[in-house]
Amino acid sequence: MPGIASLFNIGKQSLFANQSAIEVVGNNISNANTEGYSRQAVRFEDGYYISYTPGQLGTGVNAAEVIRYFDEFTEIMYNDKSSEQQRWQKLYENLQNVEMIFNESNAQGVNSALSAFWADWQTLATSPDNQSVRAALLGHASNLEQAIGVVYGDLQRLQSQTDDTIRAEVSEINTLLESIAALNKQITVTEETGKNNANGLRDERATLVRKLAEKIDIRYIDNGLGNVTITTQAGHTLVDGVSAFRLAFDSPSSIPNLKSTSTYNGLPTFDGESSSEYTIKILNNVSVPPVPPVAEEDMLKFSVSVDGGKTWMTNEAGGSEFTYTGEAFLLPDGKGTLTFPDGDVGMDTLQKDDRFQILPNKSLFWYETTSSRINITPQIMPNGEDNERRLTGGTLAGYFQFRDASVGSYIEKLDAFAKGLAWEVNRIHSQGTGLERFEEVIGTYGVTSSELSLQTGAGSAFGDKLEDGNLMIGVYDKNTGALVQFSALDFSADDGVQNFVAQDHSLDRVVEAIKRVFPGKLTASVLDNHLQIEAADGYDFAFGSDSTGLLAALGINTFFDGSNARSLSLNNDVRGNTARINTGHINGAGEMNEGDNTTSAALAALQNKAVTTRTVSEGTTRQTLGEYYSTLVAKAGSDTQSSKFNYEYQQALANDLRSRQESVSGVNLDEEMTNLIKFQHAYTAAAKLITTAESMLQVLLGLKN
Repeated sequence: MPGIASLFNIGKQSLFANQSAIEVVGNNISNANTEGYSRQAVRFEDGYYISYTPGQLGTGVNAAEVIRYFDEFTEIMYNDKSSEQQRWQKLYENLQNVEMIFNESNAQGVNSALSAFWADWQTLATSPDNQSVRAALLGHASNLEQAIGVVYGDLQRLQSQTDDTIRAEVSEINTLLESIAALNKQITVTEETGKNNANGLRDERATLVRKLAEKIDIRYIDNGLGNVTITTQAGHTLVDGVSAFRLAFDSPSSIPNLKSTSTYNGLPTFDGESSSEYTIKILNNVSVPPVPPVAEEDMLKFSVSVDGGKTWMTNEAGGSEFTYTGEAFLLPDGKGTLTFPDGDVGMDTLQKDDRFQILPNKSLFWYETTSSRINITPQIMPNGEDNERRLTGGTLAGYFQFRDASVGSYIEKLDAFAKGLAWEVNRIHSQGTGLERFEEVIGTYGVTSSELSLQTGAGSAFGDKLEDGNLMIGVYDKNTGALVQFSALDFSADDGVQNFVAQDHSLDRVVEAIKRVFPGKLTASVLDNHLQIEAADGYDFAFGSDSTGLLAALGINTFFDGSNARSLSLNNDVRGNTARINTGHINGAGEMNEGDNTTSAALAALQNKAVTTRTVSEGTTRQTLGEYYSTLVAKAGSDTQSSKFNYEYQQALANDLRSRQESVSGVNLDEEMTNLIKFQHAYTAAAKLITTAESMLQVLLGLKN
């Protein structure tokens, strides 16, 4: 019943409520500089009312709960922008290292070495017999191959270091996921909505979620009572309440996607170096291995894609169908070979539309269970867009983009440059003559099969460069130097066609043609899948015009060896003997003339010749070799500036959202001091109310006396 006693209760409630408010203000002040702390406040509510004369009378105030000032919507937007900022920031930071690798301002760069190489050929064209010029050419050619090798090695080291960083990032992410799941459990147990809010635990969880968003793109769903679900933007669940899922950075592998009727239990294997993922689509029903005899239509047919099947690589005829003959298949981009291991007996049938995903590099997987995993490696498609079914944000996306799309693209272009340099130089050099003829020569470029087409099935590094035509070989008397025979090869044994047919003829057919045309003078054989030609006693030989490209493709009479930036080197015969540097040629009469500069002049002119270069990422281009390399350097600089712009843009947006959140959840010391004074006065007034009630009670007690 209302009365003086109720005044004591009102004063007591006010004392307790304002004391709680002062404690919360004090906690705010002490945590003003604590990272992740959100401002708190006591929510006051009226006590219940009593209907009495002269009307309803209140019973004071209650400190209902301690609330936390935090804008969930702003935080979700901030985490999205933070993911983007971190992605571009890490990409920008790493690309600055690439700019240093491609620094062409010093005299040790690839462009300088390439210019010196061309200049030596020009000088040699004026003095074909000058040994000092030949020696200088070898020196500068060696500098060129080393400069290319240094750039390649530095780029590859960056990729390796990035792998180490990704591995550490994935470990941190798994720790964050487990910690968030543990906090979800604590919040669920601790919190009673509207009465006991787990504000500290929620702040701790929000801090961990921010750290997680910096590393990967996430979608945050608060189901209430601590039951939070976190997924990737693509929908892969990372945290579901008290359960945490796992990410793993696993070794290169192949992932099958087979129809229910398929019984093949093997996995295709990749041998090589590539920054692309390959999708293999089977085009026919076939057994692996096929049961002999095998007709062409019974061989394994397949297509290859680097964008998940949106587009397919093309063959020499412009189609997308390739044939697997049982030998290692050289992929269309030349980055490595593909092999289909034999299946077990009774478990060897592939069906049309079966697919395999070939992962040449360590990749990121999301594990739904310990045995079920999905590839979520961030991927930039050939058109420059993100693969939305994978991770697309955070530091992980930045690191993977740097490793695969950036450095991987630079290595691809550097390989294309080295391959183009080797082919174009060898194509001219292989048709020339030096100061000495050959008694024996072994090709530096081998094949995987001597029985299959050199253009499409033999695994030749330069098979796509071969053309229909023929080549000339001259045989000479070793003692007198007199021409004995100067003839083109004859491939007409089976089909009556004398010329070489790139799509049909194999290395074995080349051997047969040499034997057929030069019996008793030259012998030819396949030595460990390389062409070997030997002169009989009393003879030596030299090579003339070659419209097919066979000599360059097989590494016969060439200047360079290797077919990419890692393997490019001088031909050992040339390196060990300057007389093997070809400057002249065999004329129509089969003569090798001293002072002839036909080949050296053609090689010097190559500096200004536009050549065709093809990569998966950029397609086909036509420009000089020097211009092509300069384009690569310019691309690295352009990518760096682009990543810087995106980083600064996303950073501005993220900072704005963070400021908006701070305006809500941050502690303002001036405001807290004002609140402290306010609650202090209220506390004092509540105490005064109690003393006043006590005085009133004393008056009443005095009346009784």
